[in-house]
Amino acid sequence: MDPVTLATILIPVAVIILFILIRMFRVIPEYERGISFRFGHLRSELKPGLNVVFPLVDSLQRVDMRVITLTIPPQEVITKDNVPARVNAVVLFRVTNAKNAVLEVENYP
Repeated sequence: MDPVTLATILIPVAVIILFILIRMFRVIPEYERGISFRFGHLRSELKPGLNVVFPLVDSLQRVDMRVITLTIPPQEVITKDNVPARVNAVVLFRVTNAKNAVLEVENYP
């Protein structure tokens, strides 16, 4: 085989392998958990730190474990004695189980 032809084959293959190796390692921060799926099936819950996720085989879904605030828009309500009142609300929640938040709730926020 000609050396030029061999180089034109090996260089793109090396670039693709390097890209896959770089994409394999994922860093999950301390305040997040990762849920790993392999071909759509639950594989494991990934803890914070450096984790290995195989591209094109595994998918990673990150779950924020911090306290999240949701502001509910102001609403008009009628009290028991027929007086209109305006109510403002804020909801605070925190995910305690990342697997259940992903698997059992459609859209937890």
